[in-house]
Amino acid sequence: MLLRHTTPHIQERSALTINPAKTCQPIGAMYAALGIHRCLPHSHGSQGCCSYHRSTLTRHYKEPVMAATSSFTEGSSVFGGQSNLLQAIHNIFSIYEPDVIAVHTTCLSETIGDDIPQIIAAARDKKFIPEGKYVIHANTPSYVGSHVTGFSNMVKGMVSYFSEPGPQTKTINIIPGWVEPSDMREIKRLCAMMGTKTILFPDTSDVLDCPQTGTLEFYPKGGTPIADIQRTGQSQMTLALGRTASLAAARELDTKCKVPCEALELPIGLRSTDRFIDTLRRVSRVDIPASLEDERGRLMDIITDMHQYFYGKRVALWGDPDQLVSLTEFLVDLDMRPVYIVTGTPGKKFLSRIEKALQGKVPEAQVREGANADMFLMHQWIKQEKVDLLIGNTYGKYISRDEDIPLLRFGFPILDRIGHSYFPTIGYTGAMRILEKILGLLMDRQDRDAPEESFELVM
Repeated sequence: MLLRHTTPHIQERSALTINPAKTCQPIGAMYAALGIHRCLPHSHGSQGCCSYHRSTLTRHYKEPVMAATSSFTEGSSVFGGQSNLLQAIHNIFSIYEPDVIAVHTTCLSETIGDDIPQIIAAARDKKFIPEGKYVIHANTPSYVGSHVTGFSNMVKGMVSYFSEPGPQTKTINIIPGWVEPSDMREIKRLCAMMGTKTILFPDTSDVLDCPQTGTLEFYPKGGTPIADIQRTGQSQMTLALGRTASLAAARELDTKCKVPCEALELPIGLRSTDRFIDTLRRVSRVDIPASLEDERGRLMDIITDMHQYFYGKRVALWGDPDQLVSLTEFLVDLDMRPVYIVTGTPGKKFLSRIEKALQGKVPEAQVREGANADMFLMHQWIKQEKVDLLIGNTYGKYISRDEDIPLLRFGFPILDRIGHSYFPTIGYTGAMRILEKILGLLMDRQDRDAPEESFELVM
């Protein structure tokens, strides 16, 4: 395989990315839009772009992802895409009858400079948008940011178009960040256990993990209702889970509707889940139920029982910044050593967040973010000094095979396994699942490599 030609000698690159540890903005915008009830995402660009974004999401979630496209031609590239988008809006509402169309731009429409708000206003003037229906948008050029940036921009667009100020209620807004539908369902379950009234947006549960019913449902029952997003401007506060994916929308809500916000790291692992639960307790002024304390206790039991298998294991991680920060902190709490950490999503505060998560316990850790933080660099680091475990998306399977290192699939995209959309990694039960998967990989490796005289029934 070509990866076997990777050399351990690292030469700094300023204009070349090899196997990027990210994908493009419109995929994130499309995923966020699917978290609105009866929403049809719309890609304002070429048909090929939309096909790639749909196919990547479909392969990850193993569900058909519906989206429309402006289908740019050479003429659109020269004269702009206004006529294409106007015709698309008219056709979509006439044929597919969504409640909202969420338009995201692509490289081509951004380079042309199409004015999406002006086009939406023109569509409304032409009566292409029926009464009680909506069109929202987000600017998501693929040549900057990543899929996480696109998710953030679309969620911010939801606030800009929908949220309305009003008399304050005791509701808490929760922006979950880029997590799986199973994780969004777990966040709602934890809030229900705490007795906290919340609005979660976006919410892809029961959209991209909906049950098989035997009948086609073009718009599944899941997704946050538009009326709920409108009421976010009346909540007492907003919790942004993950600064990169969620904070921009929370700040927009603060600016527009004076709803104060607080940013927390994603509740992945023990300590970050503790902070999330304690924040709900403090804001809602409720007690933590005994059943939730029991869940935490079971997690602690696994950690203490199996500590000898975690201790000192070297780990390489790549993926989305919000997930990496919480996962790094969890691994350090387990006395594992996250030594290589890479995200292709640019962000100046990522390094300081990771430094805090490392707690000064892994001084040899190498961390990189941005365009040149790619899988090629990760492989070079591993060539220099091996690790015991890889944690990241499917694209790491080539390194796993070439270097004979176990891979825990985590993040986006996971193209060659199932379960991530059904079983959460958020919260205490999610942390238990992460531990079970890590232990399975490490103990399988121990069994495989053990000589005959050390091959034990009980480990």
